[in-house]
Amino acid sequence: MPTAVLTDRERTAVQAYLRLLHTVRAAFDGPPGASRPSVVPPAVLAEAEQALADAGLSGNEEVFFRMLRSWCPAEP
Repeated sequence: MPTAVLTDRERTAVQAYLRLLHTVRAAFDGPPGASRPSVVPPAVLAEAEQALADAGLSGNEEVFFRMLRSWCPAEP
């Protein structure tokens, strides 16, 4: 499998997305019937959005998710 070489900003965007993903998973994991949060914490979402913008990836989800899969294939 080829290894992707990311720029610092791309790496930051991927890491912010993974933190967002893990935050959402943690919030929704739990026993059946347990209460779930109604929203994602705004700071976590804002960090991911800003990192995507800084990397020039806002609105370019196809490129971002291709890059994410090549850098971290165990994730979505």
